[in-house]
Amino acid sequence: MKKRRLGNSELYVSELGLGCMSLPQDKREASEIIETALEAGMNFFDTADLYDDGDNEQLLGNLLSSKRDQIILATKVGNQMNSDGSSWTWNPSKAHIMNAVKDSLQRLGTDYIDLYQLHGGTMEDDVDDTIDAMETLKKEGIIRQYGISSIRPNVIERFLKKSAAVSVMMQYSLLDRRPEEWFKLISDFGVSVITRGTLAKGFLTMDGLQRAENSNGFVTYSANDLYETLTLLNKKTEDIHAASIAFNLTEPAVSSVLVGASSKKQLLDSIVSYEKEMDNKVLDDLRNSVRKDRYQEHRV
Repeated sequence: MKKRRLGNSELYVSELGLGCMSLPQDKREASEIIETALEAGMNFFDTADLYDDGDNEQLLGNLLSSKRDQIILATKVGNQMNSDGSSWTWNPSKAHIMNAVKDSLQRLGTDYIDLYQLHGGTMEDDVDDTIDAMETLKKEGIIRQYGISSIRPNVIERFLKKSAAVSVMMQYSLLDRRPEEWFKLISDFGVSVITRGTLAKGFLTMDGLQRAENSNGFVTYSANDLYETLTLLNKKTEDIHAASIAFNLTEPAVSSVLVGASSKKQLLDSIVSYEKEMDNKVLDDLRNSVRKDRYQEHRV
């Protein structure tokens, strides 16, 4: 599997990365998914301290412990679990980050994190305090690099202007092209995009039309618009799954596209789709067949 450089860093991530939020909690089932990813050459695994209240980090760390020096391990911080255990509060403060990273390290079973990401952000945040935490952790060798996971252009621009971040994680797909407006800005900072929502909640897979029949729509697409658009896309390509992954990877700003998997079969479908060659003319046709919306809120 091909790898791409993450920003201007020393990290090279597989073009197809595993978003681990949907990993089954059953260790045997999760192990099958992780082993399948490793066998395919995937080296980029993304989680967050919020997922399953930390259990996802612990599961992933356990399954990857013997391969630690061969992988790029990413997690996120900023959402502090409340005492009730069922809700959380946004807290991007240095004090919280310095404590939260210790818990993540323990759960992940490692003494360093390759990519530590701020899990959101608002313009009301004390961004200097947040960046100070990230820089301190980097100097101490606790994290190798850091980034931000956000879809808010104003938050992203401010964070990149003030920091040495190497990545921005954004929801991006054929059905949600809003981030394209900001790819040049991100690239000009020497930063890479990591895409989540690559398959648009499964609408951009071979059973996407069936999913759309029972949906309420997606982003700016109404239920009817979504079904009609997917019908059109599936007429223009024999493999919408493969086309969707290839579409994201045609963007120079993108270093890795994340896919989730709750079963070995789901991941294999994405791996096979990634390995399939796609005609650029088909991709251009698909690009011209979908909306190119812009973010209406959180403008720079």
